[in-house]
Amino acid sequence: MRSLIQRPFARSHRDGTPFARPFANLGVLALLVGLVFTVTAVPTAYAGLGFGNRQAVGGVMIDPEGNVRAATEAEQKEMAEKVRAAINQPGGELGEATESRVISLARLQDALKEMHETGRELDDETAFLAGLQRVEYVVVDKENHDILLVGPAEPWEVRADGSVVGTKSGGSVLRLDDLVTAFRSVEEARRDGGILCSIEPTAEGRQRLQGFLKNIVLRPGQNPAFLEAGMRQAFGPQMIKLAGVPTQSRFARTLVAADFEMKRIAMALTPSPVKGLPSYLDIARNKRQSATQSPRWWMACNYDAIARDPAGQVWKISGQGVKTLTEEDIVAADGTVVSDGRQDPLAVKWANAMTEKYDSLSKEMPIFRDLRNAMDFAVVATLITQEQLDRSSGIDLGVLRGSDSLIELPSFDLPRSLSPQCSFIHGMAGWTVTASGGVNINAFGVVENQVERPELQSLVSVQQDNGSDRWWWNGN
Repeated sequence: MRSLIQRPFARSHRDGTPFARPFANLGVLALLVGLVFTVTAVPTAYAGLGFGNRQAVGGVMIDPEGNVRAATEAEQKEMAEKVRAAINQPGGELGEATESRVISLARLQDALKEMHETGRELDDETAFLAGLQRVEYVVVDKENHDILLVGPAEPWEVRADGSVVGTKSGGSVLRLDDLVTAFRSVEEARRDGGILCSIEPTAEGRQRLQGFLKNIVLRPGQNPAFLEAGMRQAFGPQMIKLAGVPTQSRFARTLVAADFEMKRIAMALTPSPVKGLPSYLDIARNKRQSATQSPRWWMACNYDAIARDPAGQVWKISGQGVKTLTEEDIVAADGTVVSDGRQDPLAVKWANAMTEKYDSLSKEMPIFRDLRNAMDFAVVATLITQEQLDRSSGIDLGVLRGSDSLIELPSFDLPRSLSPQCSFIHGMAGWTVTASGGVNINAFGVVENQVERPELQSLVSVQQDNGSDRWWWNGN
């Protein structure tokens, strides 16, 4: 990793093709949703791969009324066809995997300014941040008034469901629009106590369900499955709550989609694609249940202590990124819930299994890698802001932070509710309903947990670039 931020000397691929290749079909796809650059009043460039108001993120659809549901196979196929038509196959250095790709935030902003000034459409290498898979290092480059993001990168391809993933790891690529959202959400997240998403039943729905269950008497050996349709109808829609991030951003949709899919796996509403990760219903079946308790799961940050050199010039971010936690909701007679921190051992077992299998699950269902990418960017943006790395490097991050109005983020349909996504277990003590979930990104807590590593100083090595202004290159 020495000479990590060595400057590039060329502005074209090895095969001579230029780096900036605009999306071929963006001009005619008026409903393409992504990152918007505005010249006067005309939107001219987009980064992001959503089509129409019923945008699919990770196989999850959100309609104009804000209702959330799983995308059908036909919808996923249609999405994949549109995405493949909209992006180019990466070539040259972008067509090769590397353990160390360096992104200059100063030069990235310059490139975005140039696109804004010339009206040039955003190319896919910028939209996908040169194939970056993860940010492992944040480097302060005082000599060039810059901040560098460093991590592994791969060429990308489109999966059958429309997800854009690395060809080597199968993991979702990092995206410029999520980086911009993360930078713009730091203060909102500070005010709201983090970036939060939850999918919650209503108190009225819980009350109706309790009334429904009071009138149910099962005969010995009777299968309760025939009751579930009526129970779901009584339960009613579940409400989506978001905080700390713009609710109409792709970032927010990623949180909702990941939460939605976690619930579906836990409750056996969709088959788990990973061996060793059964549903919670499989784990809890025929075990003693409590009629007044309901397990809740949520995904949270799972990082090692952030390492830094003594001068605060090199910062290393490591760890799996995401873990699953659980506690019990206690349901009162009026349908409201409280939590006292108690954990059901079976729910803990499922949460631990999901944490252990998270990387494998992310390859099978890219929405979970999208969630980790969002968490990574939240940590990066919070680190730069909290530690004032922009001030110490002398870089003005106005383009990414939005203070200069060059970048206009799109307005997605606001996710509001979903039809009942819940499962019911009839145990020896009554019915247990599993319905609640969420995401909690406490990037401030991650950034506060630091450790000093003097050996990171060896990564700081800047070489003159002979006039090249390319915004990414491969380190050594």
